[in-house]
Amino acid sequence: MEHNIDDIRYCEQLLNSFHNIGATEHGGVTRLGYSRQEDEMHEMFAKLGRELGCDSCQDEVGNTYVMNTEGENYYLIGSHLDSVIEGGRYDGVAGVIAGLMILKWTREDQLDLPVRVGAFRCEESSNFGCCTIGSGLITKEAYKQNIGGLRAKDGALLEDIFEARGYQLNPRKISGVRKYLELHIEQGKVLEEAGDVIGVVTTIAGPRRFILRLRGFAEHSGATPMYMRNDALCTAAEVILAIERIGCKESLHQSVATVGVVHNYPNALNVIPGEVELGVDVRGIHPESLDRIEKNIREAVKRICKARKIEYLEEKISDIPPIAMSPNVSQGLEQVAKRLKIRRRFIVSGAGHDAMSFAGTCDTGMVFIPCARGISHNSVEYAKIQHICDGARVIYEYLKEEATRLK
Repeated sequence: MEHNIDDIRYCEQLLNSFHNIGATEHGGVTRLGYSRQEDEMHEMFAKLGRELGCDSCQDEVGNTYVMNTEGENYYLIGSHLDSVIEGGRYDGVAGVIAGLMILKWTREDQLDLPVRVGAFRCEESSNFGCCTIGSGLITKEAYKQNIGGLRAKDGALLEDIFEARGYQLNPRKISGVRKYLELHIEQGKVLEEAGDVIGVVTTIAGPRRFILRLRGFAEHSGATPMYMRNDALCTAAEVILAIERIGCKESLHQSVATVGVVHNYPNALNVIPGEVELGVDVRGIHPESLDRIEKNIREAVKRICKARKIEYLEEKISDIPPIAMSPNVSQGLEQVAKRLKIRRRFIVSGAGHDAMSFAGTCDTGMVFIPCARGISHNSVEYAKIQHICDGARVIYEYLKEEATRLK
């Protein structure tokens, strides 16, 4: 799809406005949820909104909105502005930029289309071990409550951060949203390898997360014979490989299982590891597959630990079901992309997004655009400016049709 050169330049300008915030010496960005860097991102977002002639405001948990209307019954376009540690510059930001593009087009077309663009706090789990905090709190999702005791990387309690900023852990539920739409980079390789530009999301995979604590016995590595050891790290190695095999078996059902965190104690070269803590992330779109993975992991851990005489403790820290996008929205977005002659496909999201929070509140839809080699959460993350414009245009034309239909 061909774009106006002014649109391309404006989109580049928006991306460059955020470029240096939270920049690291290794080429990435670190903008953790409820950090100073995330604050700066939100301040920049509000400034860019004012330059469009739009108003801005914050809600009770610090989410920021730029809007061309102050009334009820508006379309909400959202994403996030925080990042993982040493992350890329497109994850989340591309969706907020798309929203600003849509506000620009409504102004240029003098269109009576009530739009708000939302930047939601702490979508990533990197700072508090819990994702989509900002959007989850304002939509009253059950699994997002009682989070005040979570600690940030620097040790600060979330409830103390909220108290200092005047935020509310039990805010009023968001209201007046006609539909919620979100653009995001795919964070996978499907679109790029297929040569498609637009992915219309049908389902967001549900994550189940666990902490596994394995306890052996720490002893001198030189004085303790091999056959007399209770090595927690060797046990963890077997558990990790078992989880990988279980995930591979269930991959036929689009499920995955990953051990992404390993804490080894005392982590000394001359000491047999006495304790290991593993962080396990399981995701999928079919609850029965997730159930099998969970059951098989428990059986594997029990078997391995018994054979190695290791004590263990399992803690489930989150269980979010797979979440379907609204079929009518997905069909409408796909039809718009078809009419615009943009290559598209229906797609499943393996990653979580703020759209999960809104699916129970209003009709919700998501559009993916390709990212180079499927790489995300990495400093080399990259998406083409024209693809951001393509995705924004699909959402804009869909909203125009919706507004015309409701009149």
